[in-house]
Amino acid sequence: MAPPASPEHAADLQVFAAEITPHRSLGRRGALILVAGFGIVSAAVSLPFVLMGAWPVVGFFGLDVALLWLALRASFAQARACERIALTYVELTIAKITHRGERREWRMNPLWTRIESETDDEFGMTRLAVRERRMAVDVAQALSPPERAEFADAFGAALATAKAGPRRAVD
Repeated sequence: MAPPASPEHAADLQVFAAEITPHRSLGRRGALILVAGFGIVSAAVSLPFVLMGAWPVVGFFGLDVALLWLALRASFAQARACERIALTYVELTIAKITHRGERREWRMNPLWTRIESETDDEFGMTRLAVRERRMAVDVAQALSPPERAEFADAFGAALATAKAGPRRAVD
């Protein structure tokens, strides 16, 4: 059994922590295979044009391959963005880090914090925000509506635990 939490160490006790990153279904190896396969198919399709003397068509096929590579590269760069949420008994910290590494951070008192959500009958939970007095911060934007609802349930339970405060073990 863990020793009881003393009030002076309550700030150190983490009640909830989450890092939310955008989902990417294609990994780097899969992207490389896709671009290489697309390049091979483009080369095979452009070969008859070269044999007919329409060699500039090869450049356009090459441009397609290059644009696909650039689009996948931009997608992987966007995947570096994340949200970090940490909740202790005395503080809620929400940090949003962009794909460029720019960081915005909000600090809130859990006792004054509540969760707000918007739900659509057809799509599910479309918005989740954390509000403290006049300040509201949207969270879990990278999650799908069902994942957002699941996150809201877990975070709501953790927020209720933080509001109740650390419990001492009864001897």
